[in-house]
Amino acid sequence: MSLPAFLVGHAAHPDAHMALALAAAPLQAQVVASGQQPTLGWIYLTDHHAAAAPALVEELRQRWPGVDWVGCVGIGVAVSGVEYFDEPALVLMLGSLPREDYLLFHGARPLPPARVQTALVHADPRQADLAELIEELAQRCTGGYLFGGLCASRGRDVQICAPADDPQRGVVEGGISGVGFMPSVALCSRLTQGCQPVGPQRRITAAQHNVVLALDGQPALPLLLGDLGVSLDRPAEAVPRLRGTLVGLTDASGQRDNVHRGRFGLDTRVRHLIGLDPARAGVAVAERVEVGMQLAFCRRDVQAARLDLVRIAAELRDELCPAELDALGDERPLRPEDRVAGAIYVSCSGRGGPHFGGPSAELQILRHALGEVPLVGFFAAGEIAHDRIHGYTGVLTLFLRD
Repeated sequence: MSLPAFLVGHAAHPDAHMALALAAAPLQAQVVASGQQPTLGWIYLTDHHAAAAPALVEELRQRWPGVDWVGCVGIGVAVSGVEYFDEPALVLMLGSLPREDYLLFHGARPLPPARVQTALVHADPRQADLAELIEELAQRCTGGYLFGGLCASRGRDVQICAPADDPQRGVVEGGISGVGFMPSVALCSRLTQGCQPVGPQRRITAAQHNVVLALDGQPALPLLLGDLGVSLDRPAEAVPRLRGTLVGLTDASGQRDNVHRGRFGLDTRVRHLIGLDPARAGVAVAERVEVGMQLAFCRRDVQAARLDLVRIAAELRDELCPAELDALGDERPLRPEDRVAGAIYVSCSGRGGPHFGGPSAELQILRHALGEVPLVGFFAAGEIAHDRIHGYTGVLTLFLRD
């Protein structure tokens, strides 16, 4: 299937309806100029506009009748080369996909098993059984792969799931929602990590609930302190280092050596270190752990995050755009714009431009690598890739033209 390029609009304004008007005007001009008849739309809005979400959805329906809308709220939103972080803004994207190639879903309209290959998922971070819901949804997809993220808001954690054929549905709160894609929609996706290991990967050999008691048969707490090079006898030095330390967890079924060249593999999910248990020489982490899991202590690292983001973008560019011969027999490299119809990028709310060195730096890295590919996304409270919820990561997904 050959997709036309997706169309993008964005704006920042304190008034939600003015922001929508400012974003919609150039977007509609693109629709007219391209002659497209959009079917699927994305809207991501910062939490400043969360309360206005129901009214915004109604306005979107009036502006583009017949378009199905999905999206959610984030602390920030992203568009090609630009991010709006902690300010009132919204981004829009329209695509012209055949309606038989995708399905919207939410709690009252779940995805039927084995109908779609993959799905974009938006989720409420307060959902108690969210990890189980994500895993079960991945099993419903024939490809077993999900991408997306958790809403991030200081107010309402709203999701948008507004099928054109169901005017009673628009804003969703709680659970999960999104859109599933049939195998005919060509997609490729990558996860980029934002943390760097500070010690080796070890196997959990004793644990209770969320407390790691032993790693490779040795007490966990002394190993943590040794990896960090600190001592509890010097708390002024140790406490700041401990506060900046996280853990990278991999399930027992994962690859044993899941740390390559100072970075984590795709199976690793980063979780907070939430406490110490000196009496048992244990370490408490923000996830229930089990014997057999693999663990490496880690820290957020700006340079490692930049290098990994550049790496995944370069991998995608090289994979999608091999050189071809022109009419004269000379090599002419394809551009990403020749292969990519549009993109979704979900990044952790703990990342963003300032973490990468300046305003919009993260999105500028992507634009430098991919070119002027239509892209929207948001800054999330957790990122979804495959069948897991991650942290401090970015998930880049491309819609391919063929």
